[in-house]
Amino acid sequence: MYQVVRARLRALVCGAGTALRRRALQGLRRDAGMVTSEYAMGIVAAVAFAVVLYKVVTSGAVSAELQGIVKRALDARM
Repeated sequence: MYQVVRARLRALVCGAGTALRRRALQGLRRDAGMVTSEYAMGIVAAVAFAVVLYKVVTSGAVSAELQGIVKRALDARM
């Protein structure tokens, strides 16, 4: 009786491991990576963000504030 139970448990454990590995491999095959259109959309989004950031940093208010920070830092006593 003990040997039969042990053999069935071993078959269940080995079968579950095989099923999990098979499912993981199928998942890797389905979603192997980004396609060219996803790369293109990522590049467009990065460029758009860079343009917006450039416009904000070069605006008058931000530029004046950055100049004030640099001026205060250079005038600080050591």
